Amino acid sequence: MPFKLEIITPDRVVFSGNADFVSVRGVEGELGIMPGHIPLFTKLLPELVTVHQEGRKEVVAAMGGFLDVHPDRVTILSDAAELASEIDVARARSAKERAEEKARHNKDLENEAALVRAVVRLRASEVVGGATTRG
Repeated sequence: MPFKLEIITPDRVVFSGNADFVSVRGVEGELGIMPGHIPLFTKLLPELVTVHQEGRKEVVAAMGGFLDVHPDRVTILSDAAELASEIDVARARSAKERAEEKARHNKDLENEAALVRAVVRLRASEVVGGATTRG
């Protein structure tokens, strides 16, 4: 019996549907969530969220946030997240290059966070076979 999964940002609902299994990375490590999981609330790191549903896999690039688990539903609240299929690969590569260049000259948290976001987005697009390049 699948559970209800929602991945929500301040701007939109990125994913809403049933899932058989969800894989995320929390501050304590990798987590796998299945139907009937015990209640859990934890902070998430910027990382891929992998959603398994009826033999299909959906990948979401989530930039951290919080995971709220109940036996019949799971909610991920994130400042930013996007489906791998929505990622503009050229734009993500450009963002990564800019962040790497800035990091060479000025090591600060903002530059490091920008680099992490770009890398997560590129990894998500690679997992699904290289998402679109938008012009």
